[in-house]
Amino acid sequence: MLKLTNNDITLEKSADNKIDAIKSIAQQLTNNGLVAEQYVQGMLNREAQNSTFLGNGIAIPHGTVDTRDLVLKTGVAVHHFPEGVEWGDGHIAYVAIGIAAKSDEHLSILKQLTKVLSADGVEAKLKSAKNKEDIIQLLNGDVQFEADFNSELIHLNFPAEDMLQMVAVGAGLLKNGHLVGNPCVAELITKQATHLGEGVWLTSSNVAVDRTAMSIVTTNNTFLNDDVAVKALITLAVCNDTHQGFLKTITNLIVEQNQAKLLTASKQELVEMFDANNAETIQQEVGDSAIFKINNAHGLHARPSAMLVSVAKQFKSSIKVSVVAEETKFVNAKSLMKVVGLGVKHGDSLKFVVEGEDSQAALESIGEAIASGLSEG
Repeated sequence: MLKLTNNDITLEKSADNKIDAIKSIAQQLTNNGLVAEQYVQGMLNREAQNSTFLGNGIAIPHGTVDTRDLVLKTGVAVHHFPEGVEWGDGHIAYVAIGIAAKSDEHLSILKQLTKVLSADGVEAKLKSAKNKEDIIQLLNGDVQFEADFNSELIHLNFPAEDMLQMVAVGAGLLKNGHLVGNPCVAELITKQATHLGEGVWLTSSNVAVDRTAMSIVTTNNTFLNDDVAVKALITLAVCNDTHQGFLKTITNLIVEQNQAKLLTASKQELVEMFDANNAETIQQEVGDSAIFKINNAHGLHARPSAMLVSVAKQFKSSIKVSVVAEETKFVNAKSLMKVVGLGVKHGDSLKFVVEGEDSQAALESIGEAIASGLSEG
């Protein structure tokens, strides 16, 4: 995982245009021993092919595939432009992240960065950042904009015999994820959980919580707690207000008397169910679908991703995509940031779900574009 240092970041930069900005970033990559001096031409050529602006005030200039032999070591150079730089089509970049990557290792960098930078509020904070530590915390994801909940925080069909075991597992998931400390676990074990109906229970703690998060444990061995059935336990660890989306989803389930939905859902379905802050995530696969394998040698880095997004934008239909093997959530195939954020590697298979009047034409065009290499042959 990418971890930035002060040497990677230059503050208070200014540039009249993106060409000057890219040249400045390339020089820092060279000075830091990451690339040869000629790499700058690859970065300019890449920008001429497709804009490297991702959105949210962020650009990721980098070299072309044929200049990767000029990369000496994988790394980044981050330039902060508080006044902004025009990056084409009216887009303004406040932070430009120059990337040097020898192979497809940069996909993990892009995946981490796009996940962090796609959150609401990041752009404004990056624009107004006053020191390197602020930028490092933002780009490393240390500033929390969304509560944590993923498949690793879910345990389905645990063979529990009492509530204490359920609480221990739920708290343990949070502890193993390095989200809470031992005092949080201790408090959760001693607290009384609240019954939400249909055998679903809730408990929470704000003691020794490093990041707001949620875990869910279900059991295939229904038992009684205070003469009420226990089928699932939701555990909330809270240190800020980013858990409000979770509470809204839980409240809606209670109002609709649909708590049992939690008991039959898969891990992926549970993650999508509580992904209320991501409007581009679909809750179910509705529409026509197809699976295509990515044969690009270096996966879907920025250029082929941009080509895929360009194809998707030609159609009126809603187009969603996910990585099959990783069981990632579906994202908007018309969003460059979302597609790059999937971190698609060579050999990965993508599942597209298309809904609309031109869905079949969209799937055919996407399949043809992927088969042709998405501008990379």
